[in-house]
Amino acid sequence: MYYQWAEDDFDVPPGVGRLGLSTPIDDRKYVMYHGTTKGNAEAIRKSGFHQSADGMLGPGVYLRGDLQRASLHPTEIPESNRAVIKVVVNVGKVIAINHQNHPCQKTWHNYGYDTAWVPPNGGMVMIGLEEDCVWDPNQIQIINIINPTPV
Repeated sequence: MYYQWAEDDFDVPPGVGRLGLSTPIDDRKYVMYHGTTKGNAEAIRKSGFHQSADGMLGPGVYLRGDLQRASLHPTEIPESNRAVIKVVVNVGKVIAINHQNHPCQKTWHNYGYDTAWVPPNGGMVMIGLEEDCVWDPNQIQIINIINPTPV
């Protein structure tokens, strides 16, 4: 079965931009997306985001600027069991981590950065995707949960 991931593109709150594949600008707010399972999405809705213990960019909350790309995760879960959480993020101070073994790849927060951004096609993420890691979950406001629709 095939699924469609759709949202209302007109529901961006005032003062909030769409990131897409663009470089995030310090101290701006953006709509971003977090792909997870349906069960985890409901748990996050109830209790909020929590930092992951580790990851490609160290601890933080991992997000994407594009719904379709966020819907690819988690890759090991059937698409019918996935959900994407749509959020608004105040990115604060942003650092670009643009290659493997970047000197701040996992320590960026120690240098005063709030968000680490991996640009697309930088050799860091599978199939050239961008990724964002936000240190403080309190910088993230949940808008809604998007579920796949069978087509």
